[in-house]
Amino acid sequence: MSVKPHLPLIVQSDRTILLEVHNPLFEEARHALAGFAELVKSPEYIHTYRITPLSLWNAASSGISAEDVLASLEAYSKFGIPPTIAAQVRETFARCGSIRMERRGDDLVLVGEDPLLMTDIMGYRSFQAYIDTVLSPTEYKLRDFARGPIKQELVKLGYPVQDLAGYAEGEACPVELRQTTLAGRTFGLRPYQQSAVDAFYQSGSVYGGSGVLVLPCGAGKTVIGLGAINQIQRATLILTTNTTSVRQWISEILDKTTVEPEMVGEYTGQLKQVKPITVATYQILTHHHKETDEYPHLRLFSERDWGLIIYDEVHLLPAPIFRMTASLQARRRLGLTATLIREDGREEDVFSLIGPKRFELPWRDLEDAGFIAQANCREIRLPISSKLREAYAVATPQQKHRIAAENPQKVQVLKSLLDRHQSDRVLIIGQYIKQLESIAEQLGAPLITGKVPERERELLYQQFKAGKINHLVVSKVANFAVDLPDANVAIQVSGTFGSRQEEAQRLGRILRPKEGDNQAHFYTLVTRDTREQEFAAHRQLFLIEQGYRYEVVDVDTDRFTFFQEHETYE
Repeated sequence: MSVKPHLPLIVQSDRTILLEVHNPLFEEARHALAGFAELVKSPEYIHTYRITPLSLWNAASSGISAEDVLASLEAYSKFGIPPTIAAQVRETFARCGSIRMERRGDDLVLVGEDPLLMTDIMGYRSFQAYIDTVLSPTEYKLRDFARGPIKQELVKLGYPVQDLAGYAEGEACPVELRQTTLAGRTFGLRPYQQSAVDAFYQSGSVYGGSGVLVLPCGAGKTVIGLGAINQIQRATLILTTNTTSVRQWISEILDKTTVEPEMVGEYTGQLKQVKPITVATYQILTHHHKETDEYPHLRLFSERDWGLIIYDEVHLLPAPIFRMTASLQARRRLGLTATLIREDGREEDVFSLIGPKRFELPWRDLEDAGFIAQANCREIRLPISSKLREAYAVATPQQKHRIAAENPQKVQVLKSLLDRHQSDRVLIIGQYIKQLESIAEQLGAPLITGKVPERERELLYQQFKAGKINHLVVSKVANFAVDLPDANVAIQVSGTFGSRQEEAQRLGRILRPKEGDNQAHFYTLVTRDTREQEFAAHRQLFLIEQGYRYEVVDVDTDRFTFFQEHETYE
């Protein structure tokens, strides 16, 4: 085996991959790894990736082959590929499609290529409830309810099912995209948006119609959803994160399609309309009676003959929606998200119940093309007072995080940043309400939390968009699906422990393309040498995997004028 010391990768037999950050081929190798491996940690000099079955299944669903993966590893590896890794990659890819689901007349049939394997798997007691009839050693007629649950079970065993059983047509709903919006702007899908729709729809064949499209915040995922509705021309149920997002979806539908207003319904805590295109919140659907533990609003899934269900921010899908989705496998299902990461570890359920990743567009690729703003990410580390340090030392792990997150010295750094960005639209985002209330009071800025009525939130968002408000303090209610295109600075004062998805969504609030230099600035304030610093490193993993780099700025107690003294940080 020849050694190539100039290359940046070391591929190890435990499926981990080490990538040298300062190697000239770092960016090339990072871009290749993003297609089939997961970033585990990213210290200054060496990034660690891991190849998992799920990462390879999603790669296969996106059109990547086993030989593509092995060729990429070989191209950048110092010491070549361990034989065990090559064998495992080929075996994992071989399992994709080795078991498939078909519709024969009215019958749902599970078909495998290996009779011994099928006999072994279907012999498990847990599978007996799904089998109606054994047709042959490789073919099993299933009960209709089994389509979702059996896919979940087989994924757990390492055998992702290729679902070719097709879909119910659903109620007809003519939808055409406008060439000019109601606002008077020229409209059409961008090339990558059309590619995403095509990857999902697959010309209407059984090979498409279910899956997840992964695109950066600001890439126009709502427009892609409209493109899918236009392709399918069927009644559509759209599920999203909050009432603000529901109304943004409805506004986009009316602005960019020919659908009449009376054809579009809002299903939220305020309104319960069921129309050919209905937009609902996850929250209302998962509302349940504590006495009976019933979910009365889940009946929305059966109140119309839906031809398409769109899951916005699919990485946030609540458990009751997963359970309902398991019984909706005959409906076309589209997941939209900026990241497949779920902090609860249920990525496999997204894969089996919503569908595999059909399309992914790297964030930096979109940035390079000018479709989203160029983001400058900085982690600002600041000290903690000796008094708080004493309290921190004797606190529980959870208390340690909160003490560090609510470090009062953050307010001084925050004010310094606001002085630097006086002419910008700034979002100040945090986790802890008391901290945000204090900041809002000291700055004289409006505050949006979950307690603020929806109508008041929308008014504040509108004032921010119109430039009547330049600073807005927001809790995690603004993490998702809030359209504030003019925001170009986000300052994160505290976060939800090590949540990678939250970090991505918060950066996404400021990535809409900007006039002029198309620049956005993302700051996260972190108390030095605390658990908060450890969590910050984990929070940043996904964005680092996407090609972003965090510049670390250390701030001394007496130097809060740093930002006025230095025009740039490079």
